[in-house]
Amino acid sequence: MKTIKFLAMFIAIGALTAFKSDIPVGYKVGDIATDFSLKNVDGNKVSLKDFKSAKGFIVVFTCNHCPYAQAYEDRIIALDKKYKSQGYPVIAINPNNPEKQKDDSFVKMQERAKDKKFAFPYLLDEGQKIFPQYGATKTPHVYVLQKTAKGNIVKYIGAIDDNYEDAAAVKQKYVENAVDALVKGKEVTVKETKAIGCSIKA
Repeated sequence: MKTIKFLAMFIAIGALTAFKSDIPVGYKVGDIATDFSLKNVDGNKVSLKDFKSAKGFIVVFTCNHCPYAQAYEDRIIALDKKYKSQGYPVIAINPNNPEKQKDDSFVKMQERAKDKKFAFPYLLDEGQKIFPQYGATKTPHVYVLQKTAKGNIVKYIGAIDDNYEDAAAVKQKYVENAVDALVKGKEVTVKETKAIGCSIKA
């Protein structure tokens, strides 16, 4: 009887492990992020390899409809304005399925980018193949990458800062601190934080 129970438990654990192994966990700090080719709001495809002079990237999974994403839009614009000239441009990606969330359609993305005067790519993750590779779960969810001879290494994952409600009340600017460290050739101290935002609509 004990043998039967043990075998049943073993099979159950094995099945659970197999099930979990099929779930993409995404990148961890130190991993090399593969490149992608996604459609920008101007209709052109954009890849990380297109940015020849970049030293790295601020990849932000964001969208139109989410109030958290909207609250951070001006700060995302400011990040691009501050760090593009230092070699770390913003690459924004909308991971949501437009069939599930109509406000995140490609046409709505184009309207949003025009209204907000985005000076950075705003890409659609068609088929939703890229956000699972990264492991993004929220909008916004940020990945700071550093370009190296080995590839684009993930150096920071998480939130933009510690206060989505009030930019003036922010005490910890996680993304800025990470990029500032990389620009100065230093190690990023806070490598990962919890992303706060709307769940991605798959």
